[in-house]
Amino acid sequence: MSGRPRLALTVGDPAGIGPEIVLKALASPRLPAADWVVYGPLSSLEERRTGLGLSSTAHLGVSVVDVGGGPFPLGRVSAEGGRAAAGAVLAAARDALAGSVDGLVTAPLHKESLRAAGHPWPGHTEMLAEIAGTPDVAMMFVGGSLRVALLTIHRSLRSVPDAVTRAEVARVVRLVHRELPRFGARRRRIGVCGVNPHAGEGGLFGREDEDVVRPAVAGLAAEGIDVSGPWPADTAFVRASRGEFDAVVAAYHDQGLVPVKLLAFGRAVNVTLGLPFVRTSVDHGTAFDIVGTGRATASSLAAAVGLAASLSARSRVVG
Repeated sequence: MSGRPRLALTVGDPAGIGPEIVLKALASPRLPAADWVVYGPLSSLEERRTGLGLSSTAHLGVSVVDVGGGPFPLGRVSAEGGRAAAGAVLAAARDALAGSVDGLVTAPLHKESLRAAGHPWPGHTEMLAEIAGTPDVAMMFVGGSLRVALLTIHRSLRSVPDAVTRAEVARVVRLVHRELPRFGARRRRIGVCGVNPHAGEGGLFGREDEDVVRPAVAGLAAEGIDVSGPWPADTAFVRASRGEFDAVVAAYHDQGLVPVKLLAFGRAVNVTLGLPFVRTSVDHGTAFDIVGTGRATASSLAAAVGLAASLSARSRVVG
């Protein structure tokens, strides 16, 4: 086994910045050694190449799985864009499950376009979990000195307390504990954030932390997992950045993503834990407001590409 992985790179919503950052990332002199396959509408890649003077996929020496479709109204929500974006991810995921590629690196989707196309998934994580046939997945962001997994993902803040159960806390913490060594963590110290301000202040600000999170954490610690909490979220990430935790489990989307993006926006990587293949992604959205201007940076995609190559090469050697 050479250790050189074969990786899929999906262009995301073709109406957004995905096609241009894919071409920019592939043209980087720091592109890691891998065999790259781009999944998406070839027409969007060609349109962005000519419009911005970028290198073609042929010139870059990468193959393309053309999912067709178009034309795509740039910078706008459309069913056509949602269909193409989902089609690319699903095709790449099927190839990963079949062993044709070792992992996926995904450019951003637009959730409204997915919905306009009739798809039920609110994002990549849910889509990939369904096609892989595993509900045991979690979203984790790696950026700066932080590794942050999310207990709940794409749901309203009003619905979060009902979704935070002992079973879910246990499932996500066990998954993070299992996966942490792949990310270079020498130890596996996990801090769990409280749902409420001050982690509930002994029940004064809500019972979720005392009745759900604390007993779940105690049960996990009794299993031998190095986990603690619930900790007030307003200090948990400071402690993690100083080296007290190797990973933090946040209760909900913005609780976890705000500190990561504050410290490492444009360099952070979104990773799906628990899939039977590697999947990394960017830390930003489709940026409809700057599409086609040339201002989009490929820094986060480059970081995602680098991490996917490293994880995939390591898996191939171990396998």
